[in-house]
Amino acid sequence: MNVNYVLENIKDFHIRDVLECGQCFHFQRTDSGINPGEYEYDIVFRDRVLHIKEEPDSDGVRLIFENTEDWEYQTIWREYFDLDRDYSKIKEKIILADPRLEEIVEEYSGIRILNQDFFETLISFIISQNKQIPQIKQVVNNLSSELGTKFDVTMINRLGSEFDAFFPTVEQLALASEDEIRASKCGFRAPYIKDAAEKVYSGEISEDELLKMDTDVARQKLMTIHGVGEKVANCVLLFGLGRTESFPVDVWMKRICEYLYFDGDTPKQEIEAFAMDKFGDVAGYAQQYLFIYGQKHRIGAK
Repeated sequence: MNVNYVLENIKDFHIRDVLECGQCFHFQRTDSGINPGEYEYDIVFRDRVLHIKEEPDSDGVRLIFENTEDWEYQTIWREYFDLDRDYSKIKEKIILADPRLEEIVEEYSGIRILNQDFFETLISFIISQNKQIPQIKQVVNNLSSELGTKFDVTMINRLGSEFDAFFPTVEQLALASEDEIRASKCGFRAPYIKDAAEKVYSGEISEDELLKMDTDVARQKLMTIHGVGEKVANCVLLFGLGRTESFPVDVWMKRICEYLYFDGDTPKQEIEAFAMDKFGDVAGYAQQYLFIYGQKHRIGAK
């Protein structure tokens, strides 16, 4: 018998903004888009799959975790979606640091930072270099289909999308050849993915050790992986290790911050240091809102 887990009147949550802000890539929207305020997604996370629906509620949103029993929600999805964190306090800190962001923070109040798998986040952001989000998602799906463990029938029946496999484990990727990895259409990133997988598999890069390190030290450690620069390292720190003081700066974030806070061309490292000082332990959350602010006001658009 199918069991759904339902949450009612959830505030500070919008599934579209959470998933489609560029922090994760193993998901697919499955609704028709016909009904305003209703969204459906398939999500693959570690060894679980989820079909989730969001509907308007009297005070917030209603979340329906399809085919999900209480134990699965409590042990997996509750933490994954960061549902125990008070985001109203985070938003207050951001607005206090920069009142110009108040309108965006309120308009996009449903943004959250997911608690993702470290290894998948590392590989996904290596893939992300010089790629748009749809391309990243396709390569992640290709890599999973080529090298990951296939779903059993109970998992397939949960989904409305064409996903068929979990993201490869550390061992599966470390033992794969570069040619097997390249079959995912990851291009020049294949040796970088291979190096990252081998370093994690051997223990040279350890999630447990990274969690114990200061942020700057952890960043430098991640950058010992071939193909991992500061931007990718900061994305991994923020989205894969929960370092919410991290502030990834890509070309768009550079333009946005130069427009708002600087007078002309400014090195990325200076922007990062400024943002971490200005926003403190909510810098990573602020980065999400600044990106949307830049999009809405067409900052840096050519």
